[in-house]
Amino acid sequence: MTTTLDKRDFDSAAVLRLREDLALALRAAAHHGLAEGVCNHFSVELPDRSGRFLLNPRGLLWHEVQGGDIVMVDGQGNKLAGDHAVEPTAMFIHAAIHRLCAKACVLHTHMAYATALTLTVDRCLDTTLSQNAMRFHGRIAVDANYNGLALDASEGERIARAMGAADVAFLGNHGVVVCGDRMDYAYDDLYYLERACVVEVLARSSGRPLVPVDKGIAGRVGEQTLGERLQSELFFAALRRTLR
Repeated sequence: MTTTLDKRDFDSAAVLRLREDLALALRAAAHHGLAEGVCNHFSVELPDRSGRFLLNPRGLLWHEVQGGDIVMVDGQGNKLAGDHAVEPTAMFIHAAIHRLCAKACVLHTHMAYATALTLTVDRCLDTTLSQNAMRFHGRIAVDANYNGLALDASEGERIARAMGAADVAFLGNHGVVVCGDRMDYAYDDLYYLERACVVEVLARSSGRPLVPVDKGIAGRVGEQTLGERLQSELFFAALRRTLR
């Protein structure tokens, strides 16, 4: 049920900016081939840490989502503001990760190459192979126990607990979750995660032996990437200029 406070906050300047950023990230993901039908979801928590968050609506293709299409929900899955319906599995996964993992931005996709790696015995990306993969060294959790569609709160909580403090979770036989403190950083990680998975899948398909780097080097590259995120900001700004 929408209250006067919810409506006021939903239309505030700060939340309008978040709505635009969330919609841009969705359109960018569609542009980069990371979307799947009208499924999967991106969300961002309101800055007041009230447990309310913004989410893409049910039934829209990501490339058509604009700031005005975004909905606001509470941690129990109740829609508080917005013109569209909410898809149930979005609520269970995203609400649990926001609440239990204290993540501001939660991006969940079934993007092809990352999901392909969740089907393997290793379940995830090897962060000692490509330079793009090294940015994720020490930042990945694996949920190897696929348990069906997330149609109840307990399954969302199980996924969130498997993720823990990690920024990225590979969900076995399912897809990935990428989290961040702000949308430009989270989207940049999502994009480069798929790029890293692409080159690993291609390298493995060659049948040639792979040559990993030392874990210490991979860790240093990860620290270097997180130590200077201007590229992430510039990438998102470029997407804002070019995607409508």
